[in-house]
Amino acid sequence: MEDEGDERGLSLALWTVCAVIIPVLITLWCSVRRSRRRSLARDGKHCWQDSDLFGKPTYCSVCELHILRGAYCLCCGLCADEPCLKEAGRRFQCKEVMGKSGVGQSHHWVRGNLPLCSQCMVCGQQCGSQPKLCDSRCIWCQRTIHDDCMEGPLKTENCDLGEFRNLIVPSYYLWAVKQLKRSKSVDYMKLISSMGGNWTPLIVLANTRSGNNMGEVLASEFKGLLNPLQVFDLSKTSPYKALQLCTLLPANSAKVLVCGGDGTVGWVLDAVDEMKIKGQENCIPQVAVLPLGTGNDLANTLGWGSGYAGDVPLEQILRNVMEADSVGLDRWKVQVTNKGYSLRKPKVLSMNNYFSVGPDALMALNFHTHREKTPSLFSSRLVNKAVYFFYGTKDCLIQECKDLDKKVDLELDGEKISLPNLEGIVVLNIGYWGGGCRLWEGMGDEPYPLSRHDDGLLEVVGVYGSFHCAQIQVKLANPVRLGQAHTVRLILKSSRMPMQVDGEPWAQGPCTVTITHKTHALMLYHVGEQTDDDEPSSDSDQDPVNRDLEM
Repeated sequence: MEDEGDERGLSLALWTVCAVIIPVLITLWCSVRRSRRRSLARDGKHCWQDSDLFGKPTYCSVCELHILRGAYCLCCGLCADEPCLKEAGRRFQCKEVMGKSGVGQSHHWVRGNLPLCSQCMVCGQQCGSQPKLCDSRCIWCQRTIHDDCMEGPLKTENCDLGEFRNLIVPSYYLWAVKQLKRSKSVDYMKLISSMGGNWTPLIVLANTRSGNNMGEVLASEFKGLLNPLQVFDLSKTSPYKALQLCTLLPANSAKVLVCGGDGTVGWVLDAVDEMKIKGQENCIPQVAVLPLGTGNDLANTLGWGSGYAGDVPLEQILRNVMEADSVGLDRWKVQVTNKGYSLRKPKVLSMNNYFSVGPDALMALNFHTHREKTPSLFSSRLVNKAVYFFYGTKDCLIQECKDLDKKVDLELDGEKISLPNLEGIVVLNIGYWGGGCRLWEGMGDEPYPLSRHDDGLLEVVGVYGSFHCAQIQVKLANPVRLGQAHTVRLILKSSRMPMQVDGEPWAQGPCTVTITHKTHALMLYHVGEQTDDDEPSSDSDQDPVNRDLEM
């Protein structure tokens, strides 16, 4: 009996070891296979992306057979199954990011796997509708053409880069600039004039950790629509380094599209300020936002919406960027000086949206603390808002920030303000707060002027607690308007309170917080997007000409 028990125990141990080791071996095998694919991508100049199941009928560009899984190039859209991958990299050239001549941009035709509802540029009929590898698409101008309509001249003629020519940096331009730096043999002014007066090249900065990793998908799709050298992954390249591309472009011509939350936008604007400090004022770009975070109050203020969920085609996003108007955005310096003698330097932060002390900062701090512990649980915008709701409800019962008026002194432009019995103070630079609420205007039953984000003024309001914040967000109450000022000073006399700047929270002991104007940023305002019952966000909104994991 003992021998039989030992055999059963040994058998169970063997099965347990197999159950653990076999999945590990399979994972290692898949990793090796993918690393080999990546080396093929470098050798063949394609940027391959594995796909376990294609979302539409797909045909291999080499053997021309229908495939369910395989790989596709993020830059040129070439598709191939695994056995043909190496041959595809050898036979077909990817999108040429830097041409070898400054003559012009030629069409680059890729056969088959066309977008749905494509139309032939010659006859106007539908392309790519047959169940086989057929017809072609130019990966620069995005035009499509039937095999039967393809004539000799079309294969060699210059491409005008299509609808988004004013946003694309052509490969021949980069080659010419490179030659200019080497031998001075290129006439730079003639090169610039050849690009046209409306040329405003776009640089895409995508935070691939924002918006449930949607940033990674957007980066790959933008590489297909633009020159891949214009698209940067901020998890691999710092904003300052990416923005050095602006130094190769005409002065004050570049635009930047930030794909991320408000924290990512602030990171990019800090890099822009660094460019100013280093004497690159003529290279400063205008900044647009594709919001991927949870709050996105800055994007909302600038008309880009409260959050991108993939419902708008990227082609429409690029059209919106081309049509957007330039506006100014005040940026502020927040200096936190600890009370009493301290060897620590004052904490200095940049503010674009708002500073707050009280219940909303407490909710942000609780959210941030738990997200740092288990980031995988906070990948959904809906889940994030539900967690915020939970902490707000909890604070309604506990009231951790009560009697704030006894703990702080508030000065607006040097004048001390008498405070009612508050639990929180919010200092606003933009119109929206708390994920889409217009805090300063409130219910609109009092004649308060609309807030602006370019007038050098801050709006200061108070709240009675978490329940009052919730009432304000559903338009059942107004905030306590404390005033407007060019400089705000808040003195925390005792206790320890939660604070936040643009969604970055921390717990702070006795200190002095001083908020002063820092600089202006050039932003792009999209007039076609309105929120909050389609109310304008500010006077400048009515006349628009006038790091990290985000929340």
